[in-house]
Amino acid sequence: MVRKSSTTAPQDPPPGYAIDPSAPPMLRYQASLPNLPVPPLESTCAKYLETVKPLLTPSEYANTKAAVEEFVASPHAAELQSLLKKRAAAPGRDNWLSEWWNDVAYMAYRDPVVVFVSYYFVHVDDAVKRRGKDQAKRAASLIKAMLPFRELTESGRLEPEKVRGNPLCMASYKWLFHSSRYPTKPSDTAGKFDAATHNHIVVVRKNKFFTVPLTDAKGQEVSYAELAAQLNKVKSLAGETPNPIGIGAFTADNRDHWTDNRAKLIAASPKNAALLEKIESAMIVVALDDASPVTRDQVSWETWTGNARNRFFDKHQLVVFENGKSGFLGEHSCMDGTPTLRLNEFVLGSIEKGKVDLTETEVSQADLPPVEELKFEVNKEVEGALKEAEGRYEELLGDHHMKVLHYEGYGKNFMKQHKISPDAWAQMVKQLAFHKLEGRPGVCYESAQTRKYKLGRTEVIRSVSSQSKEWVDAMEGPESLEPAKLRELFRSAVARHGQYAAWAADGVGVDRHLFGLKQLIKDSSSPSTTPKIYTDPAFSKSNHWELSTSQLSSKYFDGWGYGEVVPDGFGLSYSIGDDYVRWTVTSSQKGGRGKEANEQIVHYLAEAAGELKKTMEAAAKADAAKAKEGSSKL
Repeated sequence: MVRKSSTTAPQDPPPGYAIDPSAPPMLRYQASLPNLPVPPLESTCAKYLETVKPLLTPSEYANTKAAVEEFVASPHAAELQSLLKKRAAAPGRDNWLSEWWNDVAYMAYRDPVVVFVSYYFVHVDDAVKRRGKDQAKRAASLIKAMLPFRELTESGRLEPEKVRGNPLCMASYKWLFHSSRYPTKPSDTAGKFDAATHNHIVVVRKNKFFTVPLTDAKGQEVSYAELAAQLNKVKSLAGETPNPIGIGAFTADNRDHWTDNRAKLIAASPKNAALLEKIESAMIVVALDDASPVTRDQVSWETWTGNARNRFFDKHQLVVFENGKSGFLGEHSCMDGTPTLRLNEFVLGSIEKGKVDLTETEVSQADLPPVEELKFEVNKEVEGALKEAEGRYEELLGDHHMKVLHYEGYGKNFMKQHKISPDAWAQMVKQLAFHKLEGRPGVCYESAQTRKYKLGRTEVIRSVSSQSKEWVDAMEGPESLEPAKLRELFRSAVARHGQYAAWAADGVGVDRHLFGLKQLIKDSSSPSTTPKIYTDPAFSKSNHWELSTSQLSSKYFDGWGYGEVVPDGFGLSYSIGDDYVRWTVTSSQKGGRGKEANEQIVHYLAEAAGELKKTMEAAAKADAAKAKEGSSKL
């Protein structure tokens, strides 16, 4: 029987959702999105025990199990759970977690945003070489292609994202353009500006800041050719000599230092506050670097870090190099990577598909509004503070290492051929590689988005399981098991990973729930009593994220990454293409994960990926031989 393909249009609204007629199209489902659930206490604690078991010795696990069982049975835990449910049900509260998480994970975090918070994307090169190798033209094409996406976002006409037909929360898109993070104590804040009255970008060149209007002298949207002319004008005005006073370096510093130094900068001259606002209110910052990185390692490193004087890390930034290579640096505090992924794919896809007018025409500078240099006035105190900030940043960069592994042995086509989830496959390769390095499971954080809920952000997929440990031990063990048995163990580990990933996406993982309960201890009837589940060594051990992992895959990216989240850990971003897997590994020398450890884990990732391929091919070959033997007997 041949099934006819359905021509029925997707139902709008999807079942279970309603359209808010008072909201713009982008937010039309927002009011009917479900709230983040409060998971059952017993379920969370059972999952917790399951995820810590492969990390502990039998005696350690016995102690942890006792602490968890005591917690579940205690009146204190019941009270904390009741308080959390009350918080979740409070009128006007859309998400019981969001305020806490945004503060603790981002705004109250005082270390520098680079390398500890920000993330980057490396763009694939422009296919039009004459344009792609010209810095001003490449930057102009990216900005021009970005303007329609800004209009869709700011007007609210952008179509909401959906996963399996279910709408996602679009609230964080507010922070894509014309917004900035602000350094304040004890927690940072964020500001949003009106696009119509702040219709400009800020371009940084030679550590000098310039405003470039996004309309021409007649008030019409600037053309690609006009943008390129304006950017060349910026390069001409910036000259060849870098500004020794690059105020961008302040944004690379510890947030408390930056808070103090921002006050010093504003106090140094009455005009400096207005100049800062021109940067903070811009659509985006565009850094025109004079570096010309070539290799993936070089482009990744320069996009992620670069010269702090030629950056403004409190905002999203386009980074375009002298040789036309480009990337995007994300300010992470108000949104996660999926909205900026969509933005960058829109921009690069529009260019690739010829959907943006990139006609090169003659432009008269007389027809363009002037480019304004933002000349900050500083005193000796500010100059001294800048030198100290620059020194701390250089020390920070000197402590860090990055290595990109573009593994071309196979990609998702091969994984799907063996009926394995590509993401779970990559996660198991990481576990095998870490075992090769350390001889034990690596405590692993994988990010799962929870935007199916109002104001949802992320939950942890705890990638280590008893099943993954059993498979890794078998792969690395002294006895050689049959490929079919190794495959069986591998599939069991993959299945467990898939189950936990589904829990995380549904907001019923372990970490955010236990975090929420812990936050409420101070409001309980026993504010000075910390339950043993939190003081037990297994709690800190199981969320000491030695492997901080996340997948973003796009044909428009040639790399992406971020920093490690614990000093002795690795930042391990990855992308899975049809015929490749690309890992970017970052680490800290002071944390004991210096250049040698970084290169070793990269080596072991390639080795583990190759060994898994051989195992799966050998098992498939054995299947084929058995099938042939069986058919020959018929």
